[in-house]
Amino acid sequence: MGLAERRAAKEFETKRFPQFKKDIDAAAGFDVPVTVHWDTLALEEQTHLYDECWPKVYFEPLIAALKAITVDDMGKEALKGALKKIEIQNRTDIIYGDRMAAFEGGTLVLDHKPHTNVDDIQQRTDGIRKLLESKL
Repeated sequence: MGLAERRAAKEFETKRFPQFKKDIDAAAGFDVPVTVHWDTLALEEQTHLYDECWPKVYFEPLIAALKAITVDDMGKEALKGALKKIEIQNRTDIIYGDRMAAFEGGTLVLDHKPHTNVDDIQQRTDGIRKLLESKL
C-alpha cells in the first residue's frame, strides 16, 4: 500500500467511518467494538473507489442486517448477548456477499473483496442477517 492509498484510507477512517460507527451502534442497540483492517481494504491504484465501494460492500449491508435483527426486543436481547465485536477486512478471495460473513466466539467477521460486486448490497445484507440469526 503506497502513500496515496494510506492517505485515502485515513481520510475515510477519520471523515466517514465515525458516522458509520454511530449507525452500527444505533442499529445494534449498543456500542459494538468495530475493528477495520484498513490496510487490507486499501487496494493499490483504487483510491477513487473507496468512497463508493466501502460503504456498499461493508457498512450499508452490516447496518441493514443489524436493523433487521433488532426490530423487536427479542432480537435486540439476542444480539446484545451474543455479539462482542465486529471485524472488517479483505483477507480472502470472497466475492459473493452471502458468504462474506463468519460468526464465531462473539466475533462477526466481514471479509470480502472491497471492489467486487459492489451493488449486491441486498445479497450481503441477507447473508449477514441469516448468519447472525442462525447463531443467536
